[in-house]
Amino acid sequence: MRHILVPEDLTAHEIEAIFAISHDLESKYDAGLRDALLPGRVLALVFEKPSLRTRVSFEAAMAHLGGSSVFLGEDAGFSSSRESIADFGRVLSQYADAIVCRSKAHDTILALAAAATVPVINGLSDYTHPCQALADVYTLKEQVGRVAGLTFTFVGDGNNVARSLAVVCGLLGMRFVLAAPPQYQFDDAFRAHLKALLPNAEIVETTDPVAAVKGAAVVYTDVWASMGQEKERAVRLEAFKPYQVNADLMHHCPQAFFMHCLPARRGEEVTDDVIDGPQSLVVDEAANRMHVQKGLLAWLLAK
Repeated sequence: MRHILVPEDLTAHEIEAIFAISHDLESKYDAGLRDALLPGRVLALVFEKPSLRTRVSFEAAMAHLGGSSVFLGEDAGFSSSRESIADFGRVLSQYADAIVCRSKAHDTILALAAAATVPVINGLSDYTHPCQALADVYTLKEQVGRVAGLTFTFVGDGNNVARSLAVVCGLLGMRFVLAAPPQYQFDDAFRAHLKALLPNAEIVETTDPVAAVKGAAVVYTDVWASMGQEKERAVRLEAFKPYQVNADLMHHCPQAFFMHCLPARRGEEVTDDVIDGPQSLVVDEAANRMHVQKGLLAWLLAK
């Protein structure tokens, strides 16, 4: 049994294997075929936060694979005083073949995984978002044909998505660049973790967004204030003003693709002409959430 709580729970070889399964299933999907690899299997979706892409992509993935899913919101009493996370995880494991958890705190997902006797997949936490990062890099590989040796630039907050992308890029031999104000770059603990995990990876942090995007294969951004950071919003908007991804910035990397995990605050971290422009892959990467998660579920449950 395997849990996928952070991207580094997978090796580079395992990521490539998941990508290969995803590509095969996507090709069949495009041809109108649904490969029912998981008949009768049940996926539990335990969500503390709102979701469009994560929830629907996992539900659709299980339906295409011949299984079913059960969505559990606040009414299920998860991480409340109703019952302990340990009891919740042990009992839910009796009903479901795997669990996706989208939680406010990463420690909550760790506690659920410690109790569960079925695989737990992180559908987003404040620390990391592995499924998003896998879909993003898969999308780039589809467009270019390879990822090793390419530069992946993230312009914005060194948040859960940025951390996940840094790890996946490092595992797959990509150069990762984070452009952000100093106070919003990676913290020392995560830098030390990256150095221990990926000693040969090229991971760069800079305050210069123009220098960061030059030579990039992808320019990526995310909202400047995520869910739970509403009180910091005004301060963050002021700090990140020079880091907006707009036509002027993209002019320095005319061959680069643009990505965003969505939802976007148009006019803040990205302008309409970029997110809706010819370099944008935002719809492709959203679609690939479903395809890569089908690959992940098949890899986990249908070996």
